[in-house]
Amino acid sequence: MAAEGGGAKPVARSRMENFRKVRTSEEESPLPFPDLPPDVVEMKVKEGSKIRNLMNFAMAQMELKGRRQIVFSGCGRAVTKTITCVEIMKRKLGGLHQVTKVRYKTLQEVWENQDPMLGGTAQSLTVHKNVPSICILLSRDPLDPNQMGYQPPEPQNGLGTQLGDAEDASSSSAKGLKRPLPPPREELLTKKSQVQAPNSPRGSGTPDHQPDHHH
Repeated sequence: MAAEGGGAKPVARSRMENFRKVRTSEEESPLPFPDLPPDVVEMKVKEGSKIRNLMNFAMAQMELKGRRQIVFSGCGRAVTKTITCVEIMKRKLGGLHQVTKVRYKTLQEVWENQDPMLGGTAQSLTVHKNVPSICILLSRDPLDPNQMGYQPPEPQNGLGTQLGDAEDASSSSAKGLKRPLPPPREELLTKKSQVQAPNSPRGSGTPDHQPDHHH
């Protein structure tokens, strides 16, 4: 009997393993920006979204259809990809005003029992999760610089032609655009030593040259 009782625990644990997530939905909430046009385009970035597809559509809206504003939004694991899309668009178009709002959203996940043999367990479960969410407004027209989350347009520095490779890298890793690294520490150390050596007081640097007189 002890063996049978001990075997019941893994069965109970395995019941949860038979559940699979079949649907995820997020609560609908108004965009946190005042005075938006009613037909503003909102790019809802998902975890599995392709950055190239998102950017092709967004660029067409801004360049071909002449829209003045666009919103990128994402929550949970899609936040990083949302920021990447915004950075690419800012560098491609230039002169865009930005307002960033961070908030929390509720995700609703539906899990269903995939094992019909376990008739005594629930057939479905609903789980609610609070996850961070980001909304970023990009605008060709000036925005109120005093509102929280405002960023002025970045100066143009000729990076627009280098974004083709950045998109390819971002679409696979979604880690965002990488900035150039600072110079190695070895270079900084050598510069410091060159500056410090002449500062020795009252000719104290002469002992450093004494080995030159010994042959």
